[in-house]
Amino acid sequence: MLESRQLRESGILLHISSLPSLYGIGDLGPGAYRFVDFMAGCGQHNWQVLPFNPTDGVFGNSPYSSISAFAFEPLFLSPDGMVPEGWLQEKDLKPIPRFSEGRVDYDSVRKYKAKVSEAAFIGFKKSKKDSSDYEAFCQENQDWLDDFAVFQSLKKHFGGRVWSDWPVEIRNRKGEALAKIKNLFSEEIEKTKFLQYVFCKQWLGLKRHCEHAKVKLIGDMPIYVNWDSADVWSHPGLFKLDPQGQPLVVAGVPPDYFSKTGQRWGNPIYQWDHLKETHYAWWLRRFEHNLKMFDLLRIDHFRGFIAFWEIPAQEKTAVHGQWVKAPTEDFFNCILSQFPHRPLIAEDLGLITPDVASVRMRLGLPGMKVLLFAFGGDLKTHPYLPENYTHDCVVYTGTHDNNTVRGWFEHDMTPHEGKNLFEYLGRTVGVEDISWVLIELAMKSKADLAIIPMQDILGLGQEGRMNTPATTKGNWEWRLLPGFINPELQERLLSVTANTDRIPQRQ
Repeated sequence: MLESRQLRESGILLHISSLPSLYGIGDLGPGAYRFVDFMAGCGQHNWQVLPFNPTDGVFGNSPYSSISAFAFEPLFLSPDGMVPEGWLQEKDLKPIPRFSEGRVDYDSVRKYKAKVSEAAFIGFKKSKKDSSDYEAFCQENQDWLDDFAVFQSLKKHFGGRVWSDWPVEIRNRKGEALAKIKNLFSEEIEKTKFLQYVFCKQWLGLKRHCEHAKVKLIGDMPIYVNWDSADVWSHPGLFKLDPQGQPLVVAGVPPDYFSKTGQRWGNPIYQWDHLKETHYAWWLRRFEHNLKMFDLLRIDHFRGFIAFWEIPAQEKTAVHGQWVKAPTEDFFNCILSQFPHRPLIAEDLGLITPDVASVRMRLGLPGMKVLLFAFGGDLKTHPYLPENYTHDCVVYTGTHDNNTVRGWFEHDMTPHEGKNLFEYLGRTVGVEDISWVLIELAMKSKADLAIIPMQDILGLGQEGRMNTPATTKGNWEWRLLPGFINPELQERLLSVTANTDRIPQRQ
């Protein structure tokens, strides 16, 4: 719970993929360390990232759509970081394609990183260095790692087909069939485990650097998992599936002002009765796994833990779904008994009913406020206006799903929002100033924590947008250019942070 920290702080939202690097996508190498140093130099003590589970071009490279709730994205491995380990030589990195500095070309990056990863795995096997760290990693993470590595190999072997279409003995995880698969694909399975080990090693090294710089890491955990995932294949009893592994019902949200047919996400629904019988063991492992990587964790779609919209799988839209209650109190009592310091942030955006807000407050979890949403309704009562915040919340100028502040101001702001904005500010402002005007509003608010997307700090327009919901192309591609460390920018952010009392006294 943020209030327990008794600190006013701020931070930056920037996904790993957006970091500068030589290799076409942000990674855990030198660019990440420089970014942490930049943050520390301008008084920012919280770095929020998006989920870093494996992504797939089939799902538009979305970090919220993955084949594993536990595994890490190997595209984020730093080739530079594998050279000192002796797994790679400089020649293995060459030739480096002429990647775009400002956008991620996922197809090109995957092709290059696959070549480098293969060379690193060969180098690892040839290395004379002690492999006890690797063996310890595999042992510590075997409850998800083994199944994920086998699943990866099977997906490749079956040409990407969904697991429910695999031969029945493999689909149903018969012991003899799995033993044959593990023997047949032992090399591929071992490589997958190795790459997961490298990610963990590099991430924990970066985390130590963050600790020295007094920068906390904030992660992001989606509530649902993909149907075609290692999690559902290996734990089908945790989900509402038919005997062939097909979902009986799927997740989404009901029709609302923004969509007459609602949103049909398609993720399988949890079998909460069974989860309760297991004392939520799978969820506890998931929280524990994430909180080894992060200091704080944002829970995506928090309202789904109170009641969720359940849609019959045969329905093409979300219209004919129904609300189903989750065992909220029992679930969170179990989770918070293991994590009593409540290192969680509840994503409570959208149309939130009073019961959701009541549960969040009773659990002592901070919610979220987004300034871009504050000017569309009644200027006196809107919950996202700063004077209506409580201390225990996290304020954002915008999120990964919104336009940038400048992009919103130039392209999305309605006349009503513009009128409200200028009336609230008591003056008109121009496009060159709007990003910092909203940054200062967020920083001055009573929220314990203010998080600003890096694009807004740079004052970028809609070219800096990270994601446009309900679209499948051009998302998750924006990158920070190498020369982002500008002394004038750094001084400006430090000044605003100090003037709004967001630099902790512990420094």
